[in-house]
Amino acid sequence: MTEDYVGQQHTHGSEFAGMHRHDGEDPHWHDEFGEHFEPMSDDEAAALEQYIWQTDNIALTTVGVDIGSSTSHLMFSRVHLQRIGQNLATRFVVVSRQTLYKSPILLTPFTRENTIDAEYLRQFVRDAYQEAGLAREDIDTGAVILTGEALKRTNARAIADLFAEESGKFVCASAGHHLEALLAANGSGTVNRSRRDRQTLLNVDIGGGTTKLALVQDGEILATAAVAVGGRLLVKDAEGRLVRITDPARQVAAHLGVTLTLGEPLGAEDEQRMVRTWVGVLTGLIRREPPTGLAAELMLTDPLPTGIEPQAVTFSGGVSEFLYFRERGNYGDMGGAIARELRAAARDNGPLVDLPIVDPGQGIRATAIGASQFTVQVSGTTIGITNEAILPLHNLPVLFPTIELGDEIDPAEVAAAIRAAATRLDLEEGEAPLALAFRWSGDPAYRRVRALVDGICAGIPRTIAAGVPIAVLTDADIGKSLGAIMKQELAVPGEVLSIDGVLLQEFDFVDIGEVIRPAGAVPIVVKSLLFAGRMDRASVKRALLAAAKSLA
Repeated sequence: MTEDYVGQQHTHGSEFAGMHRHDGEDPHWHDEFGEHFEPMSDDEAAALEQYIWQTDNIALTTVGVDIGSSTSHLMFSRVHLQRIGQNLATRFVVVSRQTLYKSPILLTPFTRENTIDAEYLRQFVRDAYQEAGLAREDIDTGAVILTGEALKRTNARAIADLFAEESGKFVCASAGHHLEALLAANGSGTVNRSRRDRQTLLNVDIGGGTTKLALVQDGEILATAAVAVGGRLLVKDAEGRLVRITDPARQVAAHLGVTLTLGEPLGAEDEQRMVRTWVGVLTGLIRREPPTGLAAELMLTDPLPTGIEPQAVTFSGGVSEFLYFRERGNYGDMGGAIARELRAAARDNGPLVDLPIVDPGQGIRATAIGASQFTVQVSGTTIGITNEAILPLHNLPVLFPTIELGDEIDPAEVAAAIRAAATRLDLEEGEAPLALAFRWSGDPAYRRVRALVDGICAGIPRTIAAGVPIAVLTDADIGKSLGAIMKQELAVPGEVLSIDGVLLQEFDFVDIGEVIRPAGAVPIVVKSLLFAGRMDRASVKRALLAAAKSLA
């Protein structure tokens, strides 16, 4: 028998494999090459366990900022993300979210020139950070959502300067009517509730200047619309004198024969008539009646399509706080009166009697719930990038066309889906680089990839004509062939980044990093607008299935 077996005691086939005891010695370890090493201390073991946990878990501090025509506010959150999937298809998903601080609701400050008072807003933001006990360097990422008057060029520039220090950290999204409706439906919790209960819900977000509507079925937003009805179209001072009269308010007043004069009071009867008219417009839209007359004139978008009836209605926005009795104050506007009239319409056989009203969980803060999250992915290696010098690119908005790429891909359907995605995000293609994201299934045959490319080129003609860089991101290994077809066969003039192995969705913004050598892959940082509600089991299951599918 050799000395090894005489003088050593070995344990194999267990967690103690590699442990040895020589005569007269304490237990110690050899690695697979026979090198001697000491067992880890408790502190070292704990540190290793913490390191392993951190590779699959991320904690981020985020801020969501909502700056609108009527109100502005901030919300700070801590988000816990966890890795799902394996290898190059990994993706971090939100598993929990803790609200750290909600700022007071600020009536958006304006100067006498009717532009946003950026300095007043700056101090408000500073105070919010201080109250939250946070410094700017504590924030990992965030989202600034601009709506209404904040979208005007001079206002947007002032707000951009306000958040210039966070450049690259923050997503800044200008929300037109459709995007604002999407944000409200998600941020209110309506989408989450619809998915959870497998219901068709109609979210009605009544803000200061507009009302946004979103039809949601099983967690999917089918259609959105907007109308010029809001709680602050008329504003009075403490003595009841009118201090703000908007054009939509004048439009309704003219229809009713009511005289509105700045500095003069509005009679109680005339005010009631205007409120009932506004609520009549809303109830007609909620009941899916085609808008006519004044209602048609107040529409800011096409009305919601008919054919799919909601099972219940949810409300969000500032007026919803009065509707659900969370707010009882008087802010000199029409918000409380509109809420009271809506409650009357929902009882005593009123016009909403057939539709139950459900509280989705979030009201005036629905948009600010959209704080940003980071997810980090690594592309596949079959990618195509025509000019690496343009990297890195930051904050590309993601268009996620809703289309099933079947065995036969119709370019016209692809183009239509792209245009619809751009409409949902109120995005004017052709002005700046953008990202297109697709879920691919089936055979990567040339005819199918070519049909997809033809649809892409037809869907973003201004972007292609302007030579603006285009990023196409898919979850399957078709990146190199897709990019080659775009450049070599269709002679797309701008730079093309065709990247695969990436899972994206609507509301994502992406940063595309420099190519990693020698692997030839690129890091993708995904900034997603986060909404109310944790990721439910069904959503996690879908994400896991998508990750598994990309590995197949």
